[in-house]
Amino acid sequence: MKILSLKNIAFDRIYESFSQAFADYELQLNRQELQTMLKRRGFDPAMSFAAFHENQIAAFTLNGTGSFNATPTAYDTGTGTIMKFRGQGLATKIFEHSIPRLVQKGIRQYLLEVLQHNTKALSVYTKLGFTITREFNYYKQFNEEVHVGQKTFYANVKQTKMVFPQLISGFWDFSPSWQNSFDAIKRNPGSFIMLKAFTANILTGYCVFEPASGDITQIAVHENHRGKGIGSALLAEAVKLNKSKVIKMINTDSTCASVKAFMKAKNIPLKGQQFEMIKIIQ
Repeated sequence: MKILSLKNIAFDRIYESFSQAFADYELQLNRQELQTMLKRRGFDPAMSFAAFHENQIAAFTLNGTGSFNATPTAYDTGTGTIMKFRGQGLATKIFEHSIPRLVQKGIRQYLLEVLQHNTKALSVYTKLGFTITREFNYYKQFNEEVHVGQKTFYANVKQTKMVFPQLISGFWDFSPSWQNSFDAIKRNPGSFIMLKAFTANILTGYCVFEPASGDITQIAVHENHRGKGIGSALLAEAVKLNKSKVIKMINTDSTCASVKAFMKAKNIPLKGQQFEMIKIIQ
């Protein structure tokens, strides 16, 4: 069993291995969906690694690289092992192989997210030195079941160019996760739509979403303008433009009371929870 970089491995081989490794999972991605996901998350083939049995990929870790909290970061976009090779600790071996190579490139921390009910993976990551930094919620609902509410005349919602004024980070109650960050959006801006809400020509709220998947990537309203239907107006427009059957919000901070209340009011139920975990590797 050899561990090698994926730098010179064709994407079709990576996709085939990904599909085999996650064949027993509920969520299945086609080739285009995997490409889109990896691009958004900063996939770096040179810093991604796989264990090879003869010429077959037995297990892999697909890493994204970039900056997170102003620190050079590797992000575990997807770790999987093909069923017949499970139980050999290959994911741990790949991780241990990757660390010195990531450090050599200047990476200073390793970031990942793990489903809370995946206790086996959580135990492995804890033993590898990862610590929990945040708890995330995941919400999902069919478009027709979302309570979009009545139209508000307090704000005018417009679809705009993908421009991020510095002031909108002041609308946040929490910093976005890796896959929901400005950097993630900028990696593939053509797959997103940006909506902005204006009150008397002043920006009071905004939403960035991915219509192909129904993913609400960011949505926020200035705290002085909340409770006036702006968030509802943004969500209603997103649902109207959505090409997916469902609307979803992934990786919202579980401590954010305003998001919890908004999701409840809109009939978008909690579907799962994750831990964000980080290991310092410098």
